Amino acid sequence: MQRVIVIGGGAAGFFAAITSASVSAKTEVILLEAARKPLGKVRISGGGRCNVTHHCFDPALLVQAYPRGGKALRGAFTRFQPQDTIAWFQNRGVDLKTEADGRMFPVTDNSETIVNCLVSEAKNQGVIIKTGVKVQWLSYENDQFVVELKNGETLYSDRALLATGSQRLAYQWAAQFGHKIIPPIPSLFTFHINDERLNNLAGVTVKEVVIQLNIKGKEKYQQTGELLITHWGISGPAVLKLSAYGARVIYDHGYNLGLIINWLPSENMETVKENLLAQKQETPRRQVMSFSPFAIPRRLWEKLATVAGISPTLRWAEISKKQVKALAKELTQGEFQMEGKGVFKEEFVTCGGVDLKGVNFKTMESKYISGLYFAGEILDIDGITGGFNFQNAWTTGWLAGQGMSSET
Repeated sequence: MQRVIVIGGGAAGFFAAITSASVSAKTEVILLEAARKPLGKVRISGGGRCNVTHHCFDPALLVQAYPRGGKALRGAFTRFQPQDTIAWFQNRGVDLKTEADGRMFPVTDNSETIVNCLVSEAKNQGVIIKTGVKVQWLSYENDQFVVELKNGETLYSDRALLATGSQRLAYQWAAQFGHKIIPPIPSLFTFHINDERLNNLAGVTVKEVVIQLNIKGKEKYQQTGELLITHWGISGPAVLKLSAYGARVIYDHGYNLGLIINWLPSENMETVKENLLAQKQETPRRQVMSFSPFAIPRRLWEKLATVAGISPTLRWAEISKKQVKALAKELTQGEFQMEGKGVFKEEFVTCGGVDLKGVNFKTMESKYISGLYFAGEILDIDGITGGFNFQNAWTTGWLAGQGMSSET
């Protein structure tokens, strides 16, 4: 009988523990979780509904949702991907549904459905779950892993899995075994912007914009998607994707850098000027403020027109070339200044962690010390919002579980 200790009772830890116990009856699996209740992120994700995975079944496309780690996951997704996640939960009585944007949730719209399924299956497989247990240190002595608990107790195991998320102490454990740690920083966050053009527009949504970091360099940080104006600045899928892909460069600039927003992504400066001049000919007597030739929220149109120097009573016939140019620029090349970041409350994601070069992605085992495994967010892997981070947890957890029990 071999013993496996899983440190971390989140999605990756539970999935690895269940898989390990199910692969071999000769494996004793102990799961340690510092919190009183396990699966904390699962409970609160998706506004309490739990965005389990994403309806993308092509590994080549799936990896494109990972700003970091996609290359390493390419092979992993050929072994366990969203289709397998769906089947796994379905086989245990939990059906998932797909929403218009591809996100998948339990049909109950309740994260407790997922939590209960994982806890129940772990118990069915004989996993020993210990909550409220804090690990103080992990070492390796006499061919065994030594797990020192804060309460003074010491546990020993043949194999150990770190599924601790972005816990800094766990990075120290990994580093002592030779693993390089990429400094962890936030990913998936909203942008703080204090700008008169956005004042009193909280709640306004623009279905599609192009938003770009205004920095010079070889790489162009740009995303397209929906944008939501908030009380503190901007949010929405386009912003969250940009925050993920640009996490490092935004951090390096102290969360204070310029942004360029094209509110009309199918247009450019010149085509917008042409449309505005055409409007001058077609509806000369209508007021500019009250009639926009573009599909853009009226309140936003009024703000941008005001910034362009257009008065509330100005008619299209009276608009000057200077005003046309200024308005076209606001619509397609609006410059804003980020003054900080907010937190995307439904996701707590970091980029950084254990360098992937030190991990065997067929088994998730350390390349430096036999018997040590990794799964989930502790690795330098992060996905955009939409169920991709949980899919990383399921996939790496499943591979680690298989790997830890494969030789018994």
